[in-house]
Amino acid sequence: MKGVFAVLTIMFTNFLKDLGGTAIMKRSSILVLAFFSVFLMTSSALAKAPKMSDAEMKASTATYFNYCTGCHGTLRKGATGPNLMPKKTIDMGTETLFEIINEGTPGGMPGWSDKLSKDEMMLMAKFIQQEPVAPPEISLRNMKMSWKVQVPVADRPTKPQHSLNWKNFMGIVERDAGKIAIYDGDTHKMFGRVDSGFATHILRSSASGRYYFSIGRDGRVKMIDLWTKKPTIVASLRTCSEARSVDTSKFHGYEDKLAVVGCYWPPHFVVLDGATLEPLKVVSTRGYTLDGTFHPEPRVAAIVASHYSPEWVLNIKEAGFVWLVDYSNVDSLKITMIEAARFLHDGGWDITHRYFMPAANMVDQMVVIDTKERKRVAIIDVGTKPHPGRGANWTDPEFGPVHGTVHIGEGLISVWGTDPEGHPKSAWKVVRSIDLSDVGPAGGAGSLFLKTHPNSKNLWMDFTLNTDLKAHQSIGVMDINKPGKIDYIQLTTDPKARVVHQEYNAQGTEVWVSIWSIKGEIVIIDDKTRKIKTRITGLHTPTGKFNVTNTMGDIY
Repeated sequence: MKGVFAVLTIMFTNFLKDLGGTAIMKRSSILVLAFFSVFLMTSSALAKAPKMSDAEMKASTATYFNYCTGCHGTLRKGATGPNLMPKKTIDMGTETLFEIINEGTPGGMPGWSDKLSKDEMMLMAKFIQQEPVAPPEISLRNMKMSWKVQVPVADRPTKPQHSLNWKNFMGIVERDAGKIAIYDGDTHKMFGRVDSGFATHILRSSASGRYYFSIGRDGRVKMIDLWTKKPTIVASLRTCSEARSVDTSKFHGYEDKLAVVGCYWPPHFVVLDGATLEPLKVVSTRGYTLDGTFHPEPRVAAIVASHYSPEWVLNIKEAGFVWLVDYSNVDSLKITMIEAARFLHDGGWDITHRYFMPAANMVDQMVVIDTKERKRVAIIDVGTKPHPGRGANWTDPEFGPVHGTVHIGEGLISVWGTDPEGHPKSAWKVVRSIDLSDVGPAGGAGSLFLKTHPNSKNLWMDFTLNTDLKAHQSIGVMDINKPGKIDYIQLTTDPKARVVHQEYNAQGTEVWVSIWSIKGEIVIIDDKTRKIKTRITGLHTPTGKFNVTNTMGDIY
C-alpha cells in the first residue's frame, strides 16, 4: 500500500507541475491524496496482493501506461482486452499472469518478451494484482497553463517557403523516440523531424493540408506547419494524461477553424482553436452504457470529421454510443447520441464519405452510421476482434463497392457491401470471408491494418500481433479482382521487428510499410510490381505513416 500511495503522490504532483499548476498543487494535492489514501487503506483486495516497493510500483505504472492501457483501460476495467481487476487477477496468481504476459493469448494479445525483460514482466504480473489508481483530473483552466503558441499566426508564412510537393509529404511516427519524421514522398528524402511527445498515436491533416496535428499517448497535441523551410511546431497543448484521437473541422465554411481531441483519461473531448490550439471547451463523456450501467471511463476512440454537416463523429468506446458533435456554435454545442455497440474502437468512411463504419471489437461487429440522415443503419457480424484501422474501400468484381476489415483474433478479412442504391442485395451484408490462416503456423490472426487506394488494384494487410515470427515479419497482398488469393512477402529478418501499418503515397503508386524496431525502417514497395523500391533506414521504432493528401481527403 505504501508503494501505491507513493506512486499516486508522484503522478499527481508531477502532472500538476507539468501543467504549471504550482498554486493548484499546494491547495488541492493534500485533500486528493488523503482521499485516495483512505480508499487504499480500506481495500481488502490490496492486502492479498503481492508486496511491491515504491520503485517497483513507479516503474510498473509507467510500463502499464506505455503498453497496456489501450486494451485494458486506465482503470483496468477492460475493453479490447479483458478487465484486470484484483478480484480476478489475485485468484490467477503471479506465475500464471507472468506466463500470459510472456506468451500472449490466442485471442490476440501478443507476448511481450520482445519488448519487456523477464523482471519487467514479473513486476507487471504483480502490479495488476494491486488496486488500480486513477490519474488526476484536469480542468480547462489546467489545460490553459500548458498552452503555448510557439509561432503566432501573424508570423507564419503566407505561402510555402520551399519548392517541395508538400501535399505528398509523409509523416512517420517514431513512436518510442517521441518524434515525427517528415519525408518528401516524391524524392524519399527527409524534410525534417520534430519532437512530438510520448508515443504519438496518429497524425491528422488540417482541411487545407498545411498543418499536421499530432496526438500522443500523453495527451499532448502539437500543430506542425509544413509551409516553413523545415517542419515547425507552431502551437502545443496538453489536453489530458492519455489520448488517442484528434481531427479538425473540414465542412465547407469551417475549414481549419477548429480542432478536437478525444481523451482516454480523463474521459472527455476538448474543442480547440484551429489556428492556435487554444482550448475552448471541455466535455465529459462519463455516463451510462447501452444497457443503462454507469461507467466511469467511457473513452473517446476514433474521431472523424463529417463531410455532410459541421459535425465531428466520436466513438464513445465503453459506452457504445457514436456521438455527432455539432461544432457550428461552440458556445452551444449540440450532441446527437446514436446507439451503436460496445466496445467501439477504430473505423473509417465508405467511398462516398457518407457512411461511417466503426468496429465494436469486443462483440465482433461493425456498425454503420449514416451521417447524412444522422442515424444507425446497420450492425454487421464479422470475425473475432475486428481491427480495420480506417479500413479500405474497393470495387469487388461481383458485389460492387465494398469495405473490409482484418481481425486481431482470427486470420480473416470480412468484406461487406456499401452501395445500398446500386447494389441493395449486398449492402451492409458480409459478402466475402477471406481466409488468411495460411500465413504461418499460428494462422493469420493479429492483423491491425487493411489498406488500398482508388488508383490501386491491390489490397494490403499486416500481421503485427501474430505470434509466429515469419508472419509478423511479412505483409500480405491480394489482387482485388482475384478475391481470396493472398501472396505473402517477407520484409525483414530482424527477430525483434514487426511489420506494421501500410500507407500509400498521394498517387497510389507506392505502399510505405513500417518495420517496427529500435533500428527501424520504412520499406517502400512499388504497388504495381509488388517489388521493393527502396528502404529508408535510421528510424527509431517507426509505426504509423500519414500522407497529407490521403489524410486530408479521407482516402483509403
